Amino acid sequence: MKRFHVHVGVEKLDASIAFYSGLFGQEPSVVKPDYAKWMLDDPRVNFAISQKCGAVKGVEHLGIQVEDQGELAEVYGRLKAADRPVLEEGATTCCYAQSEKSWIADPDGVVWEAFLTNGESTVYGGNPELQQLASANAAANACCAPTQAAPAPATTGCCG
Repeated sequence: MKRFHVHVGVEKLDASIAFYSGLFGQEPSVVKPDYAKWMLDDPRVNFAISQKCGAVKGVEHLGIQVEDQGELAEVYGRLKAADRPVLEEGATTCCYAQSEKSWIADPDGVVWEAFLTNGESTVYGGNPELQQLASANAAANACCAPTQAAPAPATTGCCG
């Protein structure tokens, strides 16, 4: 069964965790220094938030999470039938998870991902070249967006 995915960029992670935990009536299933995720069954959604330097706050991207390769092939077929550029990322590490994914943007630039999660990761992960989707919403510093350079050493503030 597929699960709707929403990823929101936030200014203050702790305040947002408190807010969404109250809204959803449960604590997140994953919490990292810059990220949190709720795997909800009612409504069936993978809701994630992250705090990244320079990232646009608000909805970063939407997605469809699948449970097996058959569902992934079905959703990939739908992406290709949508007659929009598709970025086939394949196997990747993103948002503290090992996944296989592809990306598409709707006619208004809203970025969508289709993905199958295969396991956890101890690092946030890499970044696809979302500008290929011709989306103004694919901000360079958003979650899973293109890396401009190697990460700087940890500091204080939003990047630390």
